This record gives sequence, structure tokens and C-alpha cells, in this order.
Amino acid sequence: MADLNSMEAGAESGRDKNPGGSAEALPEARSQGRMVLRKFLRHKLAMGSVVVLALIVLASIVLPLFYPHSYADASFSSYVEPSVEHPLGTTQVGKDMMAQVLRGTQFSLLIAITVALLTTIVGVVLGALAGYLRGFADSAISRLTDLFLIVPSIAAAAIMVRVLSGSWYVVALVLAMFAWMPIARITRAEAMSLSQREFIEAARASGAGTGRVVFKHLVPNMVGTITVNATLAVAQAVLAEAALSFIGLGVQIPDTSLGLVISENYEQMQGRPWLFFGAFTVLVLISLTINFIGDGLRDAFDPRQRGVKA
Repeated sequence: MADLNSMEAGAESGRDKNPGGSAEALPEARSQGRMVLRKFLRHKLAMGSVVVLALIVLASIVLPLFYPHSYADASFSSYVEPSVEHPLGTTQVGKDMMAQVLRGTQFSLLIAITVALLTTIVGVVLGALAGYLRGFADSAISRLTDLFLIVPSIAAAAIMVRVLSGSWYVVALVLAMFAWMPIARITRAEAMSLSQREFIEAARASGAGTGRVVFKHLVPNMVGTITVNATLAVAQAVLAEAALSFIGLGVQIPDTSLGLVISENYEQMQGRPWLFFGAFTVLVLISLTINFIGDGLRDAFDPRQRGVKA
């Protein structure tokens, strides 16, 4: 009887602590993805940058569909000052500058995203294989990485673009060729650390091959590092392409980019500043916003970050 009474008392106290006995009252375990997303959404500077970058991307895609002037139309008068018809005036050859900036933004973003994708894929694959396999594979990949690191990338890219012509996809491929090394080194270091963990040992013990271990277990656990570095690679590619195009060794006509637009109009900085600062402002905004987004992602994926930056 005493045991029965004590059991009934315990049940009553349990009901008092959890009225209704609902399982919904228990705290739900948040997944890592939801925690990362919540921390990123609370990063004010990163979220503001997302909004600005989204507006730039949408403007470069949507506005040309409704804008009355084509980027290739050179029938206007030279050096028309900003007006309702030409918000950024016209160039020396009679092209509408707003149309040029919109077109240049499209190509700059296309080049940057292509470079980021290629560098991320190559860097992650080589870095993960080097960190997991160790031995000869690690030495060979590391020496290859060191070889590309000592090559002056801008000079080499300029020569190759000049030889292969300056189409936007050629510029993207050449820039990617000299931009994968930092991601590979970071991925290699993280892969070496993760390869000593218990879940990798368990995968090996279960008979999983190298490809399955690397791409099924290692790479998914490096998604934070990969995402942050891929984001920052976009910003670096935008600036690298602008640098090449500014010195006349990047994108060539009939293609265009923000760097090429700036290069064609930088001499008007004092007399007609709107021809220079239109494209220049967009280029700076793209670079800054992507870097701030990368900072926000880095803080969100870092488990040591308990708070977020303002």
C-alpha cells in the first residue's frame, strides 16, 4: 500500500509540473541548420547587405527589360548630362551610361559567380583528398598548391586572357585557375582534423571507400567553412575582374563589365564624375555587401559565437 500511495503521489506531482501532460511543453531540440539561420538573421549588417545585394541583382536583371535604351545603342549625342531620359548621362561615343552600368553589373556578377563555383569545387575536392589521404597524395597536392601560390596571379591571368581573347567566360576560367588555392589549404587543414574523428573511423570500419568517406562524411561536415569561403570568393572575383578590365587586359568589347565601364570613363572623373562614379559605386557596393555577408555567415557557423555583431 505504501508503494502504491507513493506512485500515485509521484504521478500527481508530475501532472502539477506539466499541466495537461502535453509533449509540446518540452523544449524542442533545434537543429544546427536552424541555429545557424537564426544567428545569421540576427546579424544586422549581414542582413542589410543581403537586402542591398538583392536589390542590385534584381535591378541588373529586371531594369534592362523595361529600360528604353539599349547598352549597344550609340545614336545619342556625346556627353549628355544626367536627365530623366539619361539618368547617368551618355558616353563619348553616345551610349547611355545607365544601360552600360546595368549590362556591366550583369557580366561582373556572372563572372564572379562562375569563378566562385569553380574555385570552390576544385579547392574543396583537392583539399579534402589531401587532408584525408595524407602521404604522397597530400604532398603532391600541397606542392601543386604552393606552385600556384607563388605565381603572380594578376600578371599570369592578364597574359592568358590576352592570348585566349577577352570573352567573359575566358576571364572567368582564367581567374578561377589562380584562385582555388586558399580554399584548398583551408579545406585540407579541416579535413585532416575531421579525419581523426570517431564517425570517420566508423565509416572506414564499415568498409566505405575513399570517395564515400570524403564526399559523404567529410565534405558535409565542412559546409560552414565551404559556404563562407565561397561567399568571399565572389567578392574577390569581382575585384580581380575589375582590376584586369581596368588595365585593358580583362573583358573586351562586345562583352562588358563594371571594370571595363570604369576603365573607359575614369578620365571623366573630374569633368563628368557621373560617368565614373555610377559604375564605381555599384562595384564598391557589391564587394562590401558580399564581404559583410561572409562575415555574418562566419559568425553564424562559428559555435564559439554566442552573440551576433550589430
